[in-house]
Amino acid sequence: MSRAIDIPAADGTIDAHIFTPGNAKGPLPGVVLFTDIGGLRHCYHEKAQQIADNGYAVLMPNVYYRDASGPVVPEGKSFRDPDVRPTLFEYAGHLTPEAQSHDFAALLGCLDSEAEFAEGKVGVVGYCMTGAFVLRMAAEYPDRVAAAAGFHSARLAESDDSHSPVRVVGTIEGRVYFGHADQDELLPPEQIARMDEALARAGVHFVTELYKGAAHGFTAKDAPSYDAAADALHHKRLAMLLEETL
Repeated sequence: MSRAIDIPAADGTIDAHIFTPGNAKGPLPGVVLFTDIGGLRHCYHEKAQQIADNGYAVLMPNVYYRDASGPVVPEGKSFRDPDVRPTLFEYAGHLTPEAQSHDFAALLGCLDSEAEFAEGKVGVVGYCMTGAFVLRMAAEYPDRVAAAAGFHSARLAESDDSHSPVRVVGTIEGRVYFGHADQDELLPPEQIARMDEALARAGVHFVTELYKGAAHGFTAKDAPSYDAAADALHHKRLAMLLEETL
């Protein structure tokens, strides 16, 4: 059960989708789902619906709305194809922390105005590059974000990145969960340790779990790194986090 929606934002109009359970009755706790670098596509619609079926209203925005509406990866192509990746990296480069902040405000405005979403606190979940987004959103809106989850997150705590999300976690009040791939070249052990240290120092209630044998992108069904067992575990952990917080 989903519908498309256009959300006014400071930098344009965000095309997005709202997912609800088939038996939805009245407003439900809200969850914002940020896709991985591949953007909107079938496997993420499926993922959003699976989360919604547990009793939530899920808002999935097109993170690349500044450059294109709808799916960015052409039909029949993969986000990992060498002729597709340069476009994705170009679009992703526009998603600065300032741009993300503009989008967070617009998305929360949507949750506050659309009938599917209940009042109160929300959950956010991100994948790959958007693992950083959920931390920033939780840090910017500590009174709204009750749960922030990231799976096979990328580059969360690079020591030479002045805009790294590791620098802003001190204001987070909600719970944080990370499901990391132990074979992930985009988040080596030293970055995991640096993020864990920052969260612990800030007194954030967090859990970091290493998915043994999993590679980056383990939840994406259209990626060669997809791991069915790790994907199932991710859904289980996310369901538990949302149930306990929302």
